[in-house]
Amino acid sequence: MGVRKKLRAQQIKEAKKKIAFAKITGCPTSPRKMRLVADLIRGVEVEKALQILKFNAKESSVNLEKLLLSAIANWQAKNEDASIEDAGLFVKEIFVDSASMLKRLRPAPQGRAHRIRKRSNHVTLVLGNKIVQSK
Repeated sequence: MGVRKKLRAQQIKEAKKKIAFAKITGCPTSPRKMRLVADLIRGVEVEKALQILKFNAKESSVNLEKLLLSAIANWQAKNEDASIEDAGLFVKEIFVDSASMLKRLRPAPQGRAHRIRKRSNHVTLVLGNKIVQSK
């Protein structure tokens, strides 16, 4: 029984080597605005994704560029001997979840107040490598 468990643990460890992820928590941008940029790089190769984010005008692209670079660094830490160009890394998953909301009051006419919701988000990015099969 111990042998099977050990083999399974090695398989899981090898599978985890192929992926790397990074997270941003509590980023002060609304999730809706962040998703617009996240949708641009989903499923795209890493080099192309970095170029897309670098030349995108939206403010969220700066945060996502940092996150992508962090995920690449995490992948390199796991696979020290492999090179990024040969690995064929791409953005396997990226999803944006809403985080806590700061609630503020803005004065309104006739003694009323309107509630302002300052939204923030969590972003999770997973990198995978495309398996290149030689025939």
